[in-house]
Amino acid sequence: MKVSNETKVGIITVVALALLFFGYNFLKGNDIFQRENDFYTDYDNVDGLTVSKPVVVNGYQIGRVSKLSLLDNGKIRTHFKIKSEYDIPSNTVARIVSADLLGSKAIVFELGNSKTLAKSGDPLLSDVQANLLEKVEPLQKKIENLVVKLDSVLSAVNTALNDEFQRDFKSSLHSISISLANMEKITSDVEGLMGSERIRFSKIMQNLESITNNFKNNNDKINNILANLDNLSNDLSKTEIKATIDNANQAMQDVQAITSKINNGEGSIGLLLNDDKLYNNLNNASAELDNLIKDVKERPGKYIRLSIFGKKDTK
Repeated sequence: MKVSNETKVGIITVVALALLFFGYNFLKGNDIFQRENDFYTDYDNVDGLTVSKPVVVNGYQIGRVSKLSLLDNGKIRTHFKIKSEYDIPSNTVARIVSADLLGSKAIVFELGNSKTLAKSGDPLLSDVQANLLEKVEPLQKKIENLVVKLDSVLSAVNTALNDEFQRDFKSSLHSISISLANMEKITSDVEGLMGSERIRFSKIMQNLESITNNFKNNNDKINNILANLDNLSNDLSKTEIKATIDNANQAMQDVQAITSKINNGEGSIGLLLNDDKLYNNLNNASAELDNLIKDVKERPGKYIRLSIFGKKDTK
């Protein structure tokens, strides 16, 4: 069967149109052989994002950017074609990131934790990762300022390091080297002293270890001795306290008995305190004795007679 030229031209035209259709949809990010869900979000700035750029999750591509359109409010609405086999939570964030150092862009989905899934045609949250150059620029300014300050410091140091300062600095270094040499000598002397006393120190440590072992081996005995001393101390303390309390109680009882007798007029002190007649008699006797002493002082001849020739005076 002979095919006419018109038929061949028609077949070629259909194939070309089909290839054109498939290629156009591929460049737009549409896959006509697979069912896909459509999501969108709005960005203030897409920063070079173009159609057909990949949409990835943890580095794995799950779709493509299918359409970009400028809205009346100045935002860019971006549509994504996502394979229907992947579930997208409703609080997923679509972030524009730099895919490489050359500035190529991609979309990274940060899947949310919502149990509600986004349906085809639903909007998603948007975010834009800071550009690498934007991060480096503040650091570059800080480095430039640091270099300027460092240059000023070096200039000041260079000015301060005059000839006199350098001589003083060298002299100081020489003194430091001498001090280090003396310190090294002292260190060697100390090491020699420690070497000569090492045997003695070793014996002391052995004796200490022996004493420690003795304490460790007789730990139970020492504990028993301490417990016995503790019990003996408690017993002595309790006995002395009890005897002291008993003596105090007895003394208080004796004092109370004496006080009762005094109050009742018993005994000399009781009679003295309670018998007014005895008090008056003692008071009168004291007054008469006082008068007698006064009279003796005034007229001693009345009571004491002296004879010059050894004879008694009969008067």
